[in-house]
Amino acid sequence: MTSKSNTIGEAELEIMKVLWRAGKPVNTQYINEAVEEKGWKRTTISTFLTRLVQKGALSCEKQGKFYYYTPLISQSEYRMSQTKHLIKSLYNGSVKEFAVSLFEEETLSAGDIRELKAIFEDKED
Repeated sequence: MTSKSNTIGEAELEIMKVLWRAGKPVNTQYINEAVEEKGWKRTTISTFLTRLVQKGALSCEKQGKFYYYTPLISQSEYRMSQTKHLIKSLYNGSVKEFAVSLFEEETLSAGDIRELKAIFEDKED
């Protein structure tokens, strides 16, 4: 799924977030209500769901009158895939270049740096 997860669009990702938060198979009505503030039509949401099933990101099972959707990739797997893709494509595969970029852009706060140091120190043990 790692290569497929790179093809999930932003709108489709919003659907995936609903499913990850739910933590269980959910039907289209549940999804429609969860993304109501987006103003998407039911047909649009249905199209996103169909694409996500075709991409292998979701499974779909009919139960009675409703279709229930289940993620086939976890949120952490998706994040890891996207992070690897970002580092590979923008930083020539160098985690060091990525970290330096964050540091130089002053994206990291002092608290962030302390947390990262603590993580690295734990990994060394």
